[in-house]
Amino acid sequence: MQMRCEEIVMDIEYTWIRAKRKTIAIHVRNGEVVVRAPMFYSKSDVEEFVAEKEAWIKRHLADSKEELERKNAFELDYGSLVLYRGENYPIVAKNGNQVEFDGAAFNIPPGLPPEDVKGACVQLYRALAKRDLTERTDYFAWETGITPSAVKITGAKARWGSCSSKKSINFSWMLIMAENDLIDYVIVHELAHILEMNHSIWFWKLVETVFPDYADRKARLVEFQKRVQSENWDV
Repeated sequence: MQMRCEEIVMDIEYTWIRAKRKTIAIHVRNGEVVVRAPMFYSKSDVEEFVAEKEAWIKRHLADSKEELERKNAFELDYGSLVLYRGENYPIVAKNGNQVEFDGAAFNIPPGLPPEDVKGACVQLYRALAKRDLTERTDYFAWETGITPSAVKITGAKARWGSCSSKKSINFSWMLIMAENDLIDYVIVHELAHILEMNHSIWFWKLVETVFPDYADRKARLVEFQKRVQSENWDV
């Protein structure tokens, strides 16, 4: 059970959620402040905690609002550049109803408004992700001897990939924007989860047998994720 209420402390507006948890925590996301506290915390306990964290909250709130503004301003149009496997390609108007990638450009029908241009690009991204990520997964399945039961493409925004208990691997279509070595790292990461469903030392040993430089790839992927999450790909 959760209890939610709106509060203001020292000109900081926040949502207070009381839940079954042991510790209190503050989350700043999309320009909003959320405080999650144990059920036994009183209003004064929460207010005191928020007051103590005032400087931290205001700093992160300013960053969050700036990021939200950039995200809301994001749009695509003809001539815009979009990422595909780490390289930039222009969006080009091409007569007809087809949405395609010809190796040099993202070709979409002419006359579309920006929102539909973005929608066409997402459609194309999903098709490219299904083709390319399945192909790369097949390659690494052969190399490692670890074969998934299926490869699926999702609209996930918080994670690049996941592995189910049925050995099915899911990839976010957004992964197809990343550089090839980052794509390969995510694929091997998820294949390793088929044998080790956690991030134990044995899991990382599996990944390391394929990519001794996995730590560098992992760090670069985190930085790339920040870029993608600063863009609004909702359609």
